Amino acid sequence: MRDAMSVARDVVRRRIDPQGTKEVTVVTQGQNRIYVAVPGVEDPEALKALIGQTARLEFKLVELTADPQQVQQGRAPAGSQVLPLADGTGLMAVKRRVMVSGEQLVDAKQGFDQDNRPVVNIRFNTAGARRFGRVTQENVGKPFAIILDDKILSAPSINEPILGGQAQISGNFTVETANQLAVSLASGKLPVKLNVIQERTVGPELGKDSIRKGIIASIAATLAVMIFMLVTYGRFGVYAILALLVNALLILGILAVFQSSLTLPGIAGFVLTIGAAVDANVLINERIREEQRRGRKILDSIETGYKEASTAIFDANITNVIAAVLMWYFGSGPIRGFAVVLMIGIVTSVFTAVNFTRMLVALWVRRRRPRALYI
Repeated sequence: MRDAMSVARDVVRRRIDPQGTKEVTVVTQGQNRIYVAVPGVEDPEALKALIGQTARLEFKLVELTADPQQVQQGRAPAGSQVLPLADGTGLMAVKRRVMVSGEQLVDAKQGFDQDNRPVVNIRFNTAGARRFGRVTQENVGKPFAIILDDKILSAPSINEPILGGQAQISGNFTVETANQLAVSLASGKLPVKLNVIQERTVGPELGKDSIRKGIIASIAATLAVMIFMLVTYGRFGVYAILALLVNALLILGILAVFQSSLTLPGIAGFVLTIGAAVDANVLINERIREEQRRGRKILDSIETGYKEASTAIFDANITNVIAAVLMWYFGSGPIRGFAVVLMIGIVTSVFTAVNFTRMLVALWVRRRRPRALYI
């Protein structure tokens, strides 16, 4: 039972947060309970439906010898069974033997068919593809049923052998329901049936004060860093400030693309990446100063400063990325949220601190051609 609950916990986590960016908390409690906390949920019913779906997918041949009247009464020939249609319009007899099951799936994604209707495209592993191809080759012209949790989604005919290990699940799907089914299938089937015992919805008012203080702290820290860079490095400090602003926009944009939740741990990771970005600019500017003291020309000082500092910057940030990856892999909930923002921030900060500021400096030198460099 404990192993089944551990598997169920992992399946639930993959269903709710397949990309690991939403800062969800999914932990087992005791021997038969799973605690789930998800920030920013707007439709709790859809979440419960996604979590509770067993997602047991099966492909079976339709029983063609069955009497339609007996089938509607729930009776089928030996070796067959009667299952309801998912849309509730009736019953259908199918053979008990499974052609291919969802356990042999390796991928499931929402897509569209040739008529632009939402479908779920699935891909089998090698063994599943071989078996699916053999069965469809032997039963060309016959219908087969696509069954999810003992309900028949559709029963298309096998027009030709399906040998590529790929299939398409169609039904009365919307884009949202097709995507939910794809997530459920890709995350695996639940080994046990889950029932909602207790449900609580916490409004945003409870964390507003903490979020407000976190935002104030972030703004204060960012302003302090900007003032320091401006006073210490002048023009090059302005370039560093512009890089910080671009870095912040990139982080927020990437988080929006992945639909990530920015909670307090995420804000902490955001602030930390601002410091890391400034640290890179400090290394670059100090290295340029050092080359100036050695008597190098302006262009040589800038070129050498960026080149030599970049090595140290990349080395330092690689270790940070490794630490963030480990936190993401072994952590859960807020720890994962912190790690995700930290990883994104490290990549964007290195790009803005090295490439973006270098572009600004190059444009300034090309346009103004300064005779002296004050940094």
